[in-house]
Amino acid sequence: MLAVVFPGQGSQAIGMAMDFVRAHAEARAAIDEADAAFGGGLRQLLESGPESELARTEITQPAILAASIAIWRVVEPRLPCQPLLFAGHSLGEYSALVASGGLPLADAIRLVRRRGALMQEAVPAGEGAMAAVVGLDPAEVARICAEVDGVVAPANFNSPVQTVIAGRHAAVSTACERMTAAGAKRVVALDVSAPFHCELMAPAMEKLAPELEAARFSALRIPVVSNVDAEPYADAATARSRLREQVCAPVRWVDCVKRLMSAGAKLELEVGPGKVLSGLAAKIDRSFARANVEKLEDLDPALARAAEACA
Repeated sequence: MLAVVFPGQGSQAIGMAMDFVRAHAEARAAIDEADAAFGGGLRQLLESGPESELARTEITQPAILAASIAIWRVVEPRLPCQPLLFAGHSLGEYSALVASGGLPLADAIRLVRRRGALMQEAVPAGEGAMAAVVGLDPAEVARICAEVDGVVAPANFNSPVQTVIAGRHAAVSTACERMTAAGAKRVVALDVSAPFHCELMAPAMEKLAPELEAARFSALRIPVVSNVDAEPYADAATARSRLREQVCAPVRWVDCVKRLMSAGAKLELEVGPGKVLSGLAAKIDRSFARANVEKLEDLDPALARAAEACA
């Protein structure tokens, strides 16, 4: 059995999915649908940028979603068996919902464009920060954050050795100093436009709620594992609720991957730009087989790995 996962923000690159678009009608149709929902110009950004525009949160999120689904539309009919579960890292949960049949691509594009804008607007530029903490136990990271005055908390539990923190700039800086003193191998400030997945995103969460209510969610063909609690869901009401909560809640990616494994998945197939999730899976449990489809040349090797997992 296999599980399919989709990447989040930070995986974007000029030209992503364009080799699939040139070679496969399914991918072209997906990009055309996404471009229309975006209001035009998205395909041009995917093809040639500029990089500065593609890096804007309200552009990055629909762009990665469109690229991921374009690739997925080529992968899906060629899989030797149906996926057991879907999951996605932050933004990637929207891609998972589209792949599962729970949300039309056009609605998802409009939602994540709005989501990106709201997240960007929630905290004035320069007031928030995020940092990656490497080589310190996640529980220790959480403990240190809790002892710092001001807003700072774990935002992404990415692997047993990498936790991302987010919050007010001063509180994040203090936490980083204490984590270095506590033995972290590296503490790296992230070049991000806002402090995602923390309580400072509350205004974005509340403003996104009516947009989620208006979107055309339906029952999922295949369950999606939630970032919020690492549990699968398959109904529209839960999808809306989890996507709302996800804006402020930390991404529990370690627990998500473990949930895929405990459900019986033998292979994690990453679909979309980059290989970040494959790298994290290797750190979470090296026994979990991994494959990814980012480029057209990845397709046949990944399908061969999928055939082994489905046998």
